[in-house]
Amino acid sequence: MSPKSPDFDAYDSSGRLLAEERAGDNAPPLSVSELSGMLKRTVEDRFGHVRLRGEISGFKRAASGHLYLALKDDNAVIDGVMWKGGAQRLAFSPQDGVEVIATGKLTTYPGRSKYQIVIERMELAGEGALMALLEKLKAKLAAEGLFAADRKQPLPFLPRTIGVVTSPTGAVIRDILHRLADRCPTNVLVWPVLVQGNGAAEQIARAVRGFSAMDGNGPVPRPDLVIVARGGGSIEDLWSFNEEIVVRAVADCTIPIISAVGHETDTTLCDHAADRRAPTPTAAAEMAVPVRADLLATLAEMGLRAGRAVRRNAAQAKERLDMQARLMPTPDMLLAPQRQRLDQLSEALASGLRHRIADARAQLGQAGGALRPALLQQQLARASERLDRLRPRPDYLARVLTDRATAFDRVSRHFTSLDPDRPLARGYARVMAGGRLIQSVAAAQGAGAVTLHFKDGTVDATVGQGAALLEQPDPAAISSAPRAPRKARSADAPPQQDLFS
Repeated sequence: MSPKSPDFDAYDSSGRLLAEERAGDNAPPLSVSELSGMLKRTVEDRFGHVRLRGEISGFKRAASGHLYLALKDDNAVIDGVMWKGGAQRLAFSPQDGVEVIATGKLTTYPGRSKYQIVIERMELAGEGALMALLEKLKAKLAAEGLFAADRKQPLPFLPRTIGVVTSPTGAVIRDILHRLADRCPTNVLVWPVLVQGNGAAEQIARAVRGFSAMDGNGPVPRPDLVIVARGGGSIEDLWSFNEEIVVRAVADCTIPIISAVGHETDTTLCDHAADRRAPTPTAAAEMAVPVRADLLATLAEMGLRAGRAVRRNAAQAKERLDMQARLMPTPDMLLAPQRQRLDQLSEALASGLRHRIADARAQLGQAGGALRPALLQQQLARASERLDRLRPRPDYLARVLTDRATAFDRVSRHFTSLDPDRPLARGYARVMAGGRLIQSVAAAQGAGAVTLHFKDGTVDATVGQGAALLEQPDPAAISSAPRAPRKARSADAPPQQDLFS
């Protein structure tokens, strides 16, 4: 392009390598941070307070407690953030797909060149959104089995202690106590909680878990039944009983629990998780205990029925006994055969005694002839002669005793000669090993360790393979002493005789 061309711009520096100041240019270049700051101030000044209606998308709760989400409709999406302080004041748990109305201010995030809304307050967009959130949470918890029928526990028939989770200042607790007092007085433990507003769900869940964790060993007894109660109200007033934390606490409670939230037309997720739902707190008290007067009347009636049954059984038994008695024979009929037999045996006994006496007399007469004095004296004389022959003579006994003493002396000499310790007195030693007598060199070498027995004690010794042979002793030194000559029998000594010869 020529300098004379009408399209030529003398201030155009796009083709230049370095940026240069141009004539009349009084706008210095801005940094990216400066421009982002200017945009941030402009947006915050212009949109200091806005209310947006949209559907939550991409909801995330950070570890710091801040909430990050996006609000969208059919045509646009805007990022949003809610700081920890505002998140703690929320009356519901945000979830994806829930339509809400968010109140806050617009700002920019220079780090990503994006604008977002800083949410200060967030509410559900009408009752329809609230119900949608309720149905979504209900489906989630039902899928986990928290509402299954097999999880339900049977209620105790007559609980000794009842735990009540409710507000201590409302009319609910007074209705429950009054109804329990009318029907059946029972011990009641009240765990005071908030039933509406911020922190109510956490208190209710903490109370239910507290009752379930009691062991009953302390001064406060463990409840046999728990009632979670609240009066009627709108769905927003009852929303604390729809919170997930409350539903899970009720489902995990180890004590049978009755949910009595609202009126008969009000239904919360707590009702589905409880073991039994009561339409009203008063109805919960009626479910918890029976009517004491009815129990007493029932017991009285059962006592009367038992008495009548006993008397009827006794009467029937008496009738059966009378019938059996009429069929049974009389004592005279039972004893008549025995009486007849007794008479027969009496007659037979008398006759038998007479015959026995006659036989005895006949035998006595036969034996009486042989019982003469002369015959008895002859028998006595013969017995005396036999006794004299059998009576032992003293000389025979003395001779036998002398022979036995002589034989014992001869045997006793052998006892002394056979004593194993007698040779030890003459200088000999007895070699023992393991309780056995060593009789050879091979046995001594095989034993190794031996015990030498002398007349005055024992000595342990060890047998070696190369031991020198001991000197042979003089046979004359170890020969036994000469035996004394046997005393000759006297000529006039009588010969030894046998006792019975």
